[in-house]
Amino acid sequence: MIGTTDPRPLSPREAVALQRDLASRVVRRTRSRTIRHVGGADVAVLPERRLALASIVVLTFPELEVVESSEGAAPLDFPYIPGLLSFREMPAILAAWARLTVRPDVLLCDAHGVAHPRGFGLASHLGVALDLPTIGCAKSRLFGTHRLPAAAKGRSVPLRHPQDGSVLGAVVRTRTGVRPIYVSIGHLVDLPFAVRTVLRCARRFRVPEPTRLAHLAVTAARRAAECRRSP
Repeated sequence: MIGTTDPRPLSPREAVALQRDLASRVVRRTRSRTIRHVGGADVAVLPERRLALASIVVLTFPELEVVESSEGAAPLDFPYIPGLLSFREMPAILAAWARLTVRPDVLLCDAHGVAHPRGFGLASHLGVALDLPTIGCAKSRLFGTHRLPAAAKGRSVPLRHPQDGSVLGAVVRTRTGVRPIYVSIGHLVDLPFAVRTVLRCARRFRVPEPTRLAHLAVTAARRAAECRRSP
């Protein structure tokens, strides 16, 4: 079986089997409630070059001051298939992770964790691979059902499994009157801790500051790469 730090199997069928196997390794309790540094990770792709770019931004917590940012790149060796994005995007994140000198105590991913058809989205895959507390913090729903939370910032409702009703995550308002985001356990955190951490990282914007800054960084990296390729 392919190791957890190499998320690229030979086929989509192998990828699904690997997710089902590794989902049992997710730890749904918080290893440490002390956070000195929080990170955010995001990925952008250059399809014409078959390349994925990733940025990780590390901030102090709770001040949210940037202390480090790193970038990584990796070939796009896996097709785009919803529910299997970790096999396409995680190699670039691992490359960015390897360049960090300040490692965050918890990493927010612009992706899902256990709020996933097989309970093993990118945030969980990354957490298990790195033995790192991770939180899924996605802008849209992949799996599950929910009611709408009240409009005020900080309000949330459960995201539930459509068959058995078990709780997969939380649908959280990070700003009053703004569309909610989807928070789920990645690895080595519990859901209340994940929700509290996301809300403490959400300042002026819908997206928490770590993933917002990672998105800005990787978008700039993608534009720079596109400019370098232009005649």
